[in-house]
Amino acid sequence: MRLSNNLMFRNNLNTILNNQQEVNRAQQQVNTQKRVLTASDDPSAIASSMLYTDKIQSNEQFAKSSSMLSSRLEMEESVLENIKGAIAKAQTLTVQAGNGALSDADREGVAAEISSLKESIFELMNAKSEDGGFIFAGYQDSKQAYVYNSGTGRYEYQGDQGQHSIKVAEGVSIKSSDNGFDVFEKASKRLDVDQTTIVPATSTVYVQEQGAFDTFHRTNYNADPTAPANANTVTINFTSATTFDLQVGGTTIDSGTFSGNKVSVNGFEVTFTGAPASIDFDLEAPQKQNVLNTLDDLVNTLTDTSLDQEQYKQALADATVGLDNAKNLVSQTQSVLGGRLNTTKRIEAANSDLDINNKLSKANLVELDMAEAITELTKHETALQASQATFGRLSNLSLLDYIR
Repeated sequence: MRLSNNLMFRNNLNTILNNQQEVNRAQQQVNTQKRVLTASDDPSAIASSMLYTDKIQSNEQFAKSSSMLSSRLEMEESVLENIKGAIAKAQTLTVQAGNGALSDADREGVAAEISSLKESIFELMNAKSEDGGFIFAGYQDSKQAYVYNSGTGRYEYQGDQGQHSIKVAEGVSIKSSDNGFDVFEKASKRLDVDQTTIVPATSTVYVQEQGAFDTFHRTNYNADPTAPANANTVTINFTSATTFDLQVGGTTIDSGTFSGNKVSVNGFEVTFTGAPASIDFDLEAPQKQNVLNTLDDLVNTLTDTSLDQEQYKQALADATVGLDNAKNLVSQTQSVLGGRLNTTKRIEAANSDLDINNKLSKANLVELDMAEAITELTKHETALQASQATFGRLSNLSLLDYIR
């Protein structure tokens, strides 16, 4: 077969150019630390790596969301802890106010301290998150959660019952806030009798043993709006000078004996003058009240010198039960919040593990084994050098060189 000079030159040149391309490709792989440089190199690997890239980017966003969620939950937990501490201090002062040895001036001093605690709690209940939204206002977080209505003399909730959520994983959203309605407005007031319904008016009815009365109230109170008008009317019928029957809604449920002008039964005490045939009064409907109004009522009680000893005692009992229920409600919220915070931490850890696996899978598809790449680069450089040296020698061959 005849080999022309053009054919030899073209073949050698092609070899050199091919080797140069291999060297350039190997150098580019080493520089970028990527095995697959273009989609055409490995279409399947590129497609799979793009899916992993999407997952990695999503996890990065979830990590940011988890960090934001943890920050908000920790801030709310701190606010609630401060509120609970202030309520506990108010409880201590309420017990102190029950000391019969306190003068009016002493009570005013206690009232001033409780008023200061009330203002502190008011500020905390209107705390803001890092983005400027009111933590306890629900979806209406641009509006102050609690305001004082000078017309009614009450602290009122302005938010709604919404709870913001943050997505922290695929298909997983966690509530990032609690609204004031659930945290503060659901605190139960002390169960009591309706003082405005006592007949005859010369009689008095006061709760003396709260636990026994609570049981009686919960057992016998009829909350059905279609119930008869007297469904919650309690009647003491005097059957003799020393015996009585107890009726609720016209039905006799108990009976007992008494002496003098006082009847004690089911935790409440009835006193009367003369010899009435019966005494009627209604059970007060269960009510809710936020801690601000409970504290406000307590301050008013401490500064009201017109109250007699029994009225003062009952007002302190209202405050004691109201504050205890308010603190318990805050504690329940903290418990739920702590559960959400723990869930967030677990999801953060799971997302972190998933992120590592995704990055490893992507690396196996498109990233470079440096030891192998350097070996390939050295091999292609050696081949290029050999092809260049061979081309130089072949280009100088001539029969005249061998004629002597």
